[in-house]
Amino acid sequence: MGKDKNVLRNIIITAIFLAVLLCFLFVLSLLGISKEHLMIIFFFCAALFCLLTLTFTFKTKQQKNVETEIEKERMRSNLLRAVSHDLRTPLTTIYASSSTLLENSENLSEQQKRLILKGIKEDSDWLVRMVENLLSVTRIDSGMVKIIKVPTVLEELVDSVILSFNKRYPKIEVSIDIPDDIVVIPMDAMLIKQVIINILENAVQHAKGMDRLSLKVFILGKNAVFEIQDNGCGIDEKRLPQIFKGFYEFENEIADGKKRNTGIGLSVCATIIRAHDGNISAENLRNGGAVFRFVLNTEENRDE
Repeated sequence: MGKDKNVLRNIIITAIFLAVLLCFLFVLSLLGISKEHLMIIFFFCAALFCLLTLTFTFKTKQQKNVETEIEKERMRSNLLRAVSHDLRTPLTTIYASSSTLLENSENLSEQQKRLILKGIKEDSDWLVRMVENLLSVTRIDSGMVKIIKVPTVLEELVDSVILSFNKRYPKIEVSIDIPDDIVVIPMDAMLIKQVIINILENAVQHAKGMDRLSLKVFILGKNAVFEIQDNGCGIDEKRLPQIFKGFYEFENEIADGKKRNTGIGLSVCATIIRAHDGNISAENLRNGGAVFRFVLNTEENRDE
């Protein structure tokens, strides 16, 4: 959209310049200036215009690059500040729990030991997923990872997603609605699987009161539309605009020792979908709950 605006602006500026130049040459011709001199004036003005245009374009790109770098640096700082809490909290819990087992093992029952070990495992799993998400978003943003799209059968992708999700959340049921026909979508299957699991996990963690979670995929023209929907508490309207930006601003919240989740998983989702030339969005539903939606093109890009 931004490129289209720039092209249109350049066309308008060029048209105005040419109109003014032709009017100027016409006036000069009425004053008896020879054709040779008119041509020299025309080429001089055209060269001057090209030079000014190139200079303006260069400075505009330079300014845009500077602004982009400033924004990236701001995002990095905010992300680092937000993530530091999320990583520190489970590490502290793991340290405290392991210390308890080592120092007071003889005073604990087998059930208490199992509960402590279960907590350590859950925090460790959470840390592993957090690190995986951070690595994914940094590698893709830095260009270290190139998206290689491979034709992927939708049903196989969904089966793999549900299998992995059920291992983490065996008590959470996800209803599936996909086309009966075989649908093949060009994608990096591992990354898209990570997107879907991140969104499902986000619903489990944040959709308070949720008792229905669904994954729906349908074909719309040349696009495959993925929708993950829950009937929980919905998304705070203040957080919707920044939900895919990699961190949340938490107002009036106290560090209470609980894992806070900075939205890293959703930032990863947005990064992966953009790398696939798709788009992703989130919105609240009228009857309660929220829906996350992303779109992938079903036709393979031959230029890749």
